[in-house]
Amino acid sequence: MSNWINVLRTECESTSQSKAAALIGYSTAVVNQVFKGTYNGDLISVEEVVRGALMGATVECPAIGTIPRNRCIEHQRRSNNFASTNPLRVQLHKTCPTCENRRNR
Repeated sequence: MSNWINVLRTECESTSQSKAAALIGYSTAVVNQVFKGTYNGDLISVEEVVRGALMGATVECPAIGTIPRNRCIEHQRRSNNFASTNPLRVQLHKTCPTCENRRNR
């Protein structure tokens, strides 16, 4: 079993499955399916979020600087929701689509 799954399992045991799921930004159903080996979604994204949220993995964001990997993925997901009233969101909207850290480029 992968180390990141063990870390996620430990987090679930020390808090709860729902709290761990909320911490990584996924549903408890996804966490449960990951443990069972039946998750059909993007498992690599789940792994990267766990590595960022629970294991301290970081990336260099061209717009923000050093950030946890899970925050990077959150920003990537939001970059499609352009908000001209927020300067950071404008910058992320410009940089995320071509960033080397982007998933599914």
